[in-house]
Amino acid sequence: MSSEQLEFDLPAPPVTGDTPLVPARMVNEYVYCPRLAYLMWTQSEWAESADTVEGKRVHARVDRAGAPLPAPEEIAAEEPKLASRSLTLSSTALGVIAKIDVAEAEDGAVTPIDYKRGKRPHVSQGAYEPERIQVCLQALLLEEHGYRVEEGAIYYAESRERVRIALDEGLRAAAKSAVHGLRLLVSQGRIPPPLRDSPKCPRCALVSVCLPDEVTTLNGSPLAPRPIAVPADEALPLVVQSQHARIAKDGETLKITDEEQGETTVRLIDVSDVALFGNVAITTPALAALLEREIPVTFHSHGGWFRGVAHGLGHRNIEVRTAQYRASFDDAYCLRFARDLVAAKIVNQRTILRRNWRGEDQDRQTVLERLSAARKAAGGAAGLAELLGLEGDAAAAYFRAFAGLLSPADAAKAPAAAGDLPPFRFEARNRRPPTDPVNAMLSLAYAMLSRHLTIALASVGLDPYRGFYHAPRYGRPALALDLMEPFRPIIADSVVLSAVNTGEVGPGDFVTAATGTALTQAGRRRFVDAFERRLSQETTHPVFGYRLSMRRLLLVQARLLGRYFLGELPSYPHYLPR
Repeated sequence: MSSEQLEFDLPAPPVTGDTPLVPARMVNEYVYCPRLAYLMWTQSEWAESADTVEGKRVHARVDRAGAPLPAPEEIAAEEPKLASRSLTLSSTALGVIAKIDVAEAEDGAVTPIDYKRGKRPHVSQGAYEPERIQVCLQALLLEEHGYRVEEGAIYYAESRERVRIALDEGLRAAAKSAVHGLRLLVSQGRIPPPLRDSPKCPRCALVSVCLPDEVTTLNGSPLAPRPIAVPADEALPLVVQSQHARIAKDGETLKITDEEQGETTVRLIDVSDVALFGNVAITTPALAALLEREIPVTFHSHGGWFRGVAHGLGHRNIEVRTAQYRASFDDAYCLRFARDLVAAKIVNQRTILRRNWRGEDQDRQTVLERLSAARKAAGGAAGLAELLGLEGDAAAAYFRAFAGLLSPADAAKAPAAAGDLPPFRFEARNRRPPTDPVNAMLSLAYAMLSRHLTIALASVGLDPYRGFYHAPRYGRPALALDLMEPFRPIIADSVVLSAVNTGEVGPGDFVTAATGTALTQAGRRRFVDAFERRLSQETTHPVFGYRLSMRRLLLVQARLLGRYFLGELPSYPHYLPR
């Protein structure tokens, strides 16, 4: 029996009133890379790059009103050449819609001309196949509307060259086949696999969305991933903590007016998100400008408690949210995901203890062995209730040892002098409200981490409020809290240890009252600065081997979580540094 896999040429579904027509530009993308077309057309993914910005600039010069194209019977051979710009045509027979940059009528025939950025490629047919097919579809649309078309053309803006496109039968057949293939792909609802080690990927605008090398690596490819999906963090968070500060829009900048520090301006292009602590005002024009640019604004209490987030229209990728919701109602799926989540958290707790232990080696080994046992037990938990108990036991052991990570190591054991508590004494985790400085910093760090993960998940199309381990509750970003668990020790706890052990935050930076312990404004500012510096630190990804900032890592992990929900990955790869 032959092992060859048979393939059947299935017909694309018929075009009905509810079926959107495929843009000819999207057919171009399909011929270039089927996965790219699926991401853009089905999942509504988009990301700007230098190439796309330049392409928009080129088309902006063409997309201006001009003389309309005469009816086919009105175009005579003896009339002078006419040019119609930005002509939109569609066809239900082809299932295609296109905006023709320039339709040039001369000698009774019409020539569609497509404008492209860059230089003319030195290939035998004058242009690459995706561009030729796009022009051919424009020609087919003109013919269906009654015009005579003998050839097409592409104008390359950088080299200022016009290339003739011959509309032979082979190109026409390829164009129709490409439309058929894209419509069939969309109707099946299955994203194509990424290209393998392709030279097309580094220049692709959606490489950080597609994650081609990462997906192939996690599916068993021996090729090392290229660091093409992790660009530099050019935009950074804007954190405003000064009480009674006011944020207003001034042209393409934000102007922050502060009674203490005067006026500060920040370019909108340099802002990734905005965090407002306490009594900070923001004007409607400033908020509208941020929402238009899909720059989220998070609101926090004076002490740092995460209250909510405002963002623009949001991500349009309904497919990834549908997959998330479907999986979240599968109890077995939730349990598998939660087991891995808790196990990863315990592994990272052990890592923090190994890195920062300052006490006796015997005590350290006892705690590490107990956490190892908890990690193994988490993998076999029969239900979420049992898993919660195992996580709680591991957390109790971890935080009992946490005082041994603070400097000096015996600070928590030192006797009180004259009734004063020793600096940064820590006995156990407590919250709502925290009763000591270390717990106050832990609570603020977890709130900050929750904010960043809520933004990251929303930016990739996931719903931060529908989780798998944390129970859904009104106003609770359950999925962000899920994803946060393994990052608590590595990011939040690490920042607290660093702030204490380096002396960046001291005992005088806290106030204690009946409502609990909180950082002063100056102390909170230094602590938030330390937290943001931690996110800007680079790390080596333990799975992919390339370096990236912790801030970018959170976004990559959110993208990988979406790929996992969509079934592209066999499991979700947690970040487990050594």
